[in-house]
Amino acid sequence: MTDDVINQPPPLTGGNAWRGDPLLIQLAERFSDPVRKDLDGLGRFVMTQEAQELARLANTDTPKLRTHDRQGRRIDFVEFHPAYHALMRRSVANGLHSSVWENGDAEIGRRHQVRAARFYLTAELETGHLCPITMTSASLAALMASPKLFREWAPRVTTRKYDQTQKPPVQKTGLTLGMGMTEKQGGTDVRANITKAERAGNGFYRLTGHKWFMSAPMSDAFLALAQAPEGLSCFLVPRILGDGSGNGFRFQRLKDKLGNRSNASSEVEFVNAIGEMVGEPGAGIKTIMDMVTLTRLDCAVASSAIMRAGLAEAVHHSRYRQVFGTNLIDQPLMQRVLADMALDVAAATALSFRLARSFDEAASDRGEAAFARAMTPVVKYWVCKIAPGLLYEAMECLGGNGYVEEAPLARYYREAPVNAIWEGSGNVMALDVLRVLGRAPGLFEEVLAGIDRDLGTGGRGTIGVLKAAMQVASTDEGSARLLTEQLALSAAAAELRRLGAGRIADAFVETRLGGQWRTTYGMLDSRHDARMIIDTLYPPLT
Repeated sequence: MTDDVINQPPPLTGGNAWRGDPLLIQLAERFSDPVRKDLDGLGRFVMTQEAQELARLANTDTPKLRTHDRQGRRIDFVEFHPAYHALMRRSVANGLHSSVWENGDAEIGRRHQVRAARFYLTAELETGHLCPITMTSASLAALMASPKLFREWAPRVTTRKYDQTQKPPVQKTGLTLGMGMTEKQGGTDVRANITKAERAGNGFYRLTGHKWFMSAPMSDAFLALAQAPEGLSCFLVPRILGDGSGNGFRFQRLKDKLGNRSNASSEVEFVNAIGEMVGEPGAGIKTIMDMVTLTRLDCAVASSAIMRAGLAEAVHHSRYRQVFGTNLIDQPLMQRVLADMALDVAAATALSFRLARSFDEAASDRGEAAFARAMTPVVKYWVCKIAPGLLYEAMECLGGNGYVEEAPLARYYREAPVNAIWEGSGNVMALDVLRVLGRAPGLFEEVLAGIDRDLGTGGRGTIGVLKAAMQVASTDEGSARLLTEQLALSAAAAELRRLGAGRIADAFVETRLGGQWRTTYGMLDSRHDARMIIDTLYPPLT
């Protein structure tokens, strides 16, 4: 019968993204029992058919801008599908927007790592809605530069209640925060911003100008950069004023993006929008960088999660799909492609959580503080940059079945580039590495000592290579990417070694640090047990 469906894998639903991820379980082995139980429930949820349908709907019925109501009144309102709000509601209830800022001793010393685990599992489901989640959490770091504003806003953000109503912030049960930095004439060069901030009395300013990219436009307030009399400064600008009227936000359009479709990104005019200065006058970049650092961690964690989800689809397909009478997973060439990809996903995940650990321990450990400052751009650069290519390869494992929009791989693939582009593209990250190298070379001495210790004898020669790359980069700016990638690969290998990843770590070290030329996946040779790598990192469903 032509309607019979044969040789097609069942949907990858009904499992548990937490229990099916041995590496993530190991990374969370020191978490408390209540947290691990919570992760188990979240892992089960993201694999349900209901959750998968929410992710699909949020990305197919995309946000729509309504500038006016039917009587012609200006409303500047963005409508979202209920699926988007359902995803936001759950993520806010899980504290993804606030947990690192909440009071209490629960998981003290591991807050960033615990949040990263929740964020990772959620990103495997749908990452677009995590943009406002990330910005809300990270914005509080910038607000700490103004204790008064932090005391006013933080309690309203950390309620773990999602309130989508259009009301003044003081009337809402929960708040989200966004940011507006990029302008059309400058892009990454925010010093070229021309939005003006003029004093309005009583400590307030009025902002007038244009923001070329402002994501999550229905956030309750935004951190925005504008030129004050003292220079480029940071401001907190609510979207709706206390009397319920709009605060001079004029949304021009929503960006028609390649991916990240569930999340709205807008182009906006500020017309005498009222804001309060955050941090010192003229120190806008310094103030907002505290926020940017946290968003870069989330970019890496989310990219690792998308790769994990995409490769899980490819492995699942290969276990069920037969070609020439043999399951794909049993064919040597496919095994080596999947195993080679699995090494990168494991390394990216381990490295992202290594960065989260440094955030947790920076206050009490000089080496961890050095890792957090020096390696944040390194981790963000490498993890985010490898995601599109890896997801393409995962898509190819499914052939045409992976290329169609019904498959989640198409969404993952379209989503992947945004994390590499947002919050500093590759060149910006590499230049940030050079900046640290030039201003505080001692930080890298701490980092290299840690890498050397964790790599052990298996990484002999790596530190010498890194020091030579640093020497070259100190006088050759164009070599910054070479140094950045070598640092990332070395740190990822070191973390796999520290975690006791055994032959998986050996394979990564030999293939990534051994100088082998590689431009595609599948470059493992017979010395490495490809099937063991796959089945260890992606255990078969039971």
